[in-house]
Amino acid sequence: MRILFDCRYVRFPRHDGISRFSAELVAGLALDHDVTMLVSDERQLAMLPALPHVLGPSPTGPLEPLTAWRLRRVPADVAYSPMQTIGSIGRAWPLVTTVHDLIYYRHPAPPRDLPAPVRLLWRLYHLSYAPQRLLLNGADGVVTISETTRGLIERHRLTRRPVAIVPNAAAPLAEPVDHDRPPTRRLVYMGSFMPYKDVETLVRATALLPGYELHLCSRVDTATRDRLARLAAGASLVFHDGVSDDAYAELLRSATALVHASHEEGFGIPLLEAMSLGVPVVVADTAIFREVGGDAAAFFPVGDADALARAVRALEGEWAARSRASREQAARFSWRVSAERLGAFLAEVAAGRS
Repeated sequence: MRILFDCRYVRFPRHDGISRFSAELVAGLALDHDVTMLVSDERQLAMLPALPHVLGPSPTGPLEPLTAWRLRRVPADVAYSPMQTIGSIGRAWPLVTTVHDLIYYRHPAPPRDLPAPVRLLWRLYHLSYAPQRLLLNGADGVVTISETTRGLIERHRLTRRPVAIVPNAAAPLAEPVDHDRPPTRRLVYMGSFMPYKDVETLVRATALLPGYELHLCSRVDTATRDRLARLAAGASLVFHDGVSDDAYAELLRSATALVHASHEEGFGIPLLEAMSLGVPVVVADTAIFREVGGDAAAFFPVGDADALARAVRALEGEWAARSRASREQAARFSWRVSAERLGAFLAEVAAGRS
């Protein structure tokens, strides 16, 4: 099967969530199918496997609605995009798109790194579900990454097209830990500082945990750093302002737990990254974190810093058992299996369209 895979959301020089999702799945699909990658910047190729590629328009450009028509001469049996915003008008092949989550209907503030016109369109897009329905029904099939999001798609009746689940997974970061108790009292947070992530609860909980350090790994602006530092006197905070994969892996391997207080997530790759190393996770009690963390994770009510602090203290008596359970839970997710699921769904959609 000839697949045109939209890799225009791949970040360089470092992956984010959708970028990693794209790179891992395109590599997995290429083991079984004839794959051509669509990129918008040839620098993206450094983050991708060595496969044939075509150069296309920027996914945030004004002509994005015409992308499928502009690429109609690219030979393919089916095209796949890891986002839902690719234009489907005039396409010459079946098209499958992706919905990762519906977070921004409840938390409409767009990422700050987007251009101003795109941020405006982002807010307008999330005023109602109508634009989403239009895009999803314009494709031939829809992928999502969790049972949680598929349930939301069904609840809001977002598409008449078939929907398949292709979960995220975690790329191996390092060897799993071999200790029965953590060597430090470090808590690790990997994620952005957008309001719905509720990093404030992590900071307040750390202030209740003398001797513990909260390591915040992602890039952070000065105003956010200063605000969090003032939030809870006595909290020991370490701002890394971005870390390499190797440094992140070693930080996790030394930690008591990965912590996450987000009110909503599309999936939660940091949970799998930590658990695959045998590092327990203490996370907000949400549907998606229940789906990803399973019985291995420790949960606290959303926004409850006191309960988070109690859950961290409880690890002191059960860390080894949580560590073993974490590795077992993480092993249930595999990029190879996800690529096989995606390939089977693309074949099904291609056969149905023909």
